[in-house]
Amino acid sequence: MNGKFRHKGSVLLITIFVIALLAAVVMGMLQLSTEEIKLVHNQISAAQALAVAEAGLNDAFSELRVDSSWNSGFTDKAFNGSQGFVARVGSEVTVSSSSPYIIRIDNLRINE
Repeated sequence: MNGKFRHKGSVLLITIFVIALLAAVVMGMLQLSTEEIKLVHNQISAAQALAVAEAGLNDAFSELRVDSSWNSGFTDKAFNGSQGFVARVGSEVTVSSSSPYIIRIDNLRINE
């Protein structure tokens, strides 16, 4: 009779160990998933910031098309919220001398 009850405690310890191991694996997988979601969110926000910067460049091109001598530029012009991400786009251009003014991009700089 004593042989039947001798291993009951070891089954309980093994069960607790297996549950703890599974919990650790699940928490690790959740951590990896959370990091992946953050990386995707950062990539989307950076792409949005670059698109806003390119919109600013296109706005400058429209100013040049109206007036080929325009060179005052603009800074901090609001286009869209970029959620704390910043992208910078700059260019050197050549503008034709006759209307409609054709703009040729000689040098394009992104995030320099």
